Amino acid sequence: MSKYESVNPYTNEVFKTYDNATDEQIEQALKTTHELYLNWRNQDISERAKLLAKVADSFEANRQEMAKIMTLEMGKLLSESLEEVDLCISICRYYAEKGPEMLKPQPIESSLGKAYYLKQATGVVMACEPWNFPLYQIIRVFAPNFIVGNPIILKHAHNVPGSAALAEKIISEAGTPKGSLINLFLSYDQINQVIADTRVQGVALTGSERGGRSVAEAAGKNLKKSTMELGGNDPFIVLDDADAKTLKDVLSDARTYNAGQVCTSSKRIIVVESRYDEVLEDLKEIFSNLKPGDPLKDDTTLAPLNSQKAKEKLAKQVDQALAGGAKVYYQYPEIDNKAAFFRPIILTDINKDNPIFDDELFGPVAEVYKVKDEAEAIKLANDSSYGLGSSVISSNPDRAARVASQIETGMTVINGRWITAAELPFGGVQKSGYGRELSELGIMAFVNEHLVIDVSK
Repeated sequence: MSKYESVNPYTNEVFKTYDNATDEQIEQALKTTHELYLNWRNQDISERAKLLAKVADSFEANRQEMAKIMTLEMGKLLSESLEEVDLCISICRYYAEKGPEMLKPQPIESSLGKAYYLKQATGVVMACEPWNFPLYQIIRVFAPNFIVGNPIILKHAHNVPGSAALAEKIISEAGTPKGSLINLFLSYDQINQVIADTRVQGVALTGSERGGRSVAEAAGKNLKKSTMELGGNDPFIVLDDADAKTLKDVLSDARTYNAGQVCTSSKRIIVVESRYDEVLEDLKEIFSNLKPGDPLKDDTTLAPLNSQKAKEKLAKQVDQALAGGAKVYYQYPEIDNKAAFFRPIILTDINKDNPIFDDELFGPVAEVYKVKDEAEAIKLANDSSYGLGSSVISSNPDRAARVASQIETGMTVINGRWITAAELPFGGVQKSGYGRELSELGIMAFVNEHLVIDVSK
């Protein structure tokens, strides 16, 4: 595995490196987290709820510092990093307030006796998280499991080690017990070592399909429950009755938020033929008015990708698309900068034989498809091995809801692009993974539904 390095994608400068965890550090982390799990089993949930509220306060107090390190390490706009911290604060507050109620015993109607099931912690959970949302990906797993009583061992992406270390520090400074979340800079072999340990009872991963297969295989081999969020190739359906202003507003950042590096961003824009030219022109206007620059500056609207490697991979995918018959409707002018900028591009005429037809393009690339009607739009949307998110744009809510119900996906937003919030379940189907994070569904991901039934006469 590559060494854990903080590389600013705007300057391509390495500003800090981190050593991989030692075997001794791994053993200490496993010992500490497992002992905490055993202690938490006898603790009232309300105590952890109070602490999670303090974690939210701690992130609020360190909001600027946390946002800045995320921008420095993976390049997103500072305004987006600040929004990410705010989202994480809201997730912590949500579970601090709602978590204890969610975890109350659930009565079961039975003629055999008084029955109910307890919602109990299962043990240490390992979280393998990606770089595109360095804090949100942590908190999405940490907050619900903290309330449940499952300590977290974190393996974060190799290019955001500073974000991982700072998150761990802020959580600790909030007064949480040692072992609530321990960050380890693990190699691939060490990941398998941790998963195999009997003290670890669950694995949560957000990442690539390749990474998901590897971790899911290790979890399955060791009979550990896992949840997987593995990206998507999300359809964005524009129906003939879409409101023009709503459409343009939604398109404004559908492919450029986080420089297009969002698992649930609108990667396949599927448009009925009567609105096709309008969508192309809207996208061209949006893309052409972007301003590349230092993501720490307020006037920058186009951020670099997270790394030069990501830029090279995306460029190769676009080259393959063009070789496969795709056409360029528009591409942003050359950017005279050594940063990892990728020039936003609009591709059309992508047929099923094109190499990118069923591939995820992680960056500011808009793939626009023309269809004759609603039925063809739904058929194309479902012609994918992924199923994470989707959007339907229509001025008729009932029609949009009907279309949404026919899309094979984990999430659909009507008259909006991707969205996330503490109370909304997040996850997908097919190659996009399994399981859910956030909401009441997320808090149950690593819970023992312990049946108790009293058959006393």
